[in-house]
Amino acid sequence: MQFAKNDKSVVVIVGSGAGGGTLANELCQKGVAVVLLEAGDEQTTSSFLNDEWASFSQIAWLDKRTTSGSWQVAKDFPNLPAWICKTVGGTTTHWAGASLRIQEHEFRARSVYGVIEGANLADWPLTLSELAPYYSKAEFKLGVTRTHGIEGLPGNNNFKVMYAGAQKLGYKNCHTGRMAINSKPRAGRASCMQLGFCFQGCKSGAKWSTLYTEIPEAQSTGKLDLRTGCHALRIEHDKNGKATSVIYADSNGTVHEQRARAVCVAGNSIETPRLLLNSSSQMFPDGLANSSDQVGRNYMRHTTGSVYATFEKPVHMYRGTTMAGIITDESIHNTKRGFAGGYEMETIAIGLPFMAAFLKPGAWGADFSRAMDQYSHMAGMWIVGEDMPRETNRVTLHNSENDSNGMPIPNVHFDDHKNDTAMRNHAYKQGSALYDSVGAKDTYLVPPYPSTHNLGTCRMSVLPDEGVCNSFGRSHDVKNLFISDGSQFPTGAAENPTLTIVALAIRQAEYIREEISQLSL
Repeated sequence: MQFAKNDKSVVVIVGSGAGGGTLANELCQKGVAVVLLEAGDEQTTSSFLNDEWASFSQIAWLDKRTTSGSWQVAKDFPNLPAWICKTVGGTTTHWAGASLRIQEHEFRARSVYGVIEGANLADWPLTLSELAPYYSKAEFKLGVTRTHGIEGLPGNNNFKVMYAGAQKLGYKNCHTGRMAINSKPRAGRASCMQLGFCFQGCKSGAKWSTLYTEIPEAQSTGKLDLRTGCHALRIEHDKNGKATSVIYADSNGTVHEQRARAVCVAGNSIETPRLLLNSSSQMFPDGLANSSDQVGRNYMRHTTGSVYATFEKPVHMYRGTTMAGIITDESIHNTKRGFAGGYEMETIAIGLPFMAAFLKPGAWGADFSRAMDQYSHMAGMWIVGEDMPRETNRVTLHNSENDSNGMPIPNVHFDDHKNDTAMRNHAYKQGSALYDSVGAKDTYLVPPYPSTHNLGTCRMSVLPDEGVCNSFGRSHDVKNLFISDGSQFPTGAAENPTLTIVALAIRQAEYIREEISQLSL
């Protein structure tokens, strides 16, 4: 379906990933006309590449960005702060599939953790019980294993090493995870073939992605106009402060304007604030929807790091599902460990090209070569924990450098909070102990990769001066503008965020449809 650019009845959604792609389908199923703008190209399951470097060039967001702050990523990857995707389906083409609900106490971090110096903690303006029905709908939509009677995935060798170590350390909650990857054929998608290239796009379609689930379903309604290679530049508004259109550049650099009834921004927590900040005007001099000065602030990326260990016998960690293994025991809030909040330990495997880049960035020599020689004997885990939101951790517009469309590139500034550092060190210690308990020869503590869980920057709040949007993602300042991605998160929790993003999108779609029916939009 193609809608006219002067059609004021459409809802324009920027970004086709977990938030935008899901929202588009949910609205289309409810009879709402949607124009979906995606900056990247469209791939298929057959065009995905089971080759790390080639796939990285195919689907990753490689537009230049800059970094600042003391975080390790700024030193190791100064122009790649985030490992996300620029393609139809967004980062749902790249994600590992881990689908976890945020815990009750994590929705109330400010109340439960108390005042933490240097952190900008806030309670979510909704509760787990309010979101629970939408979590259930999201789990069914994604086909999350260990929910709705869906079997768990089998454990590969990497998981078996983790499980054995978990038993040695006395952990009680270790299994192959709640994964949005089919353990058996379901909903027209095949079962997992254990190919091991989950980060490169799933060639079997077993892993849920909006690319081949939500977006085709939306297109079948006749209500979706998907426009690829279209990069949003600005959101325009009228004299009353109501969003009226989105200005975007196509793949040839030609600039267009699409009129809109409402605008929903789901560009990930770097591109979403970038777009709002670039939409400044006389009425909104500091950026659209930014009367609170919170747009771009409170950037979170989860407290991460990896632990790899080599063993006497081969492990072949790369065979099988990348992240089908998790220990959740450390996700509790227990300050006796020296930090607030908690973390998960999840199996991970990266191929030789990325292992060479990430194991110890910039390293070379005999020790590095020995580690690479032992690749087939490695097991690995990824740490993902709740980092502290800080107003000074933020996305801003570069003051001198623009992209090919003349839009200022984003700068991502981040400094680890001391709570983050204490959590990471504890996780390194526990991960090392786990592998040591089952006979590890060498253990490698790997610094964080470029960020995959980008959160915050347009946080929810009850009061307009404390955030950007309400609990439905509706802007406090611009009543027909919505935030529809992980930018909404006031805090990050310990859990992988995609399931929550999808649940929020389902809930937001209901809200938008109701507002349209009441002529409030």
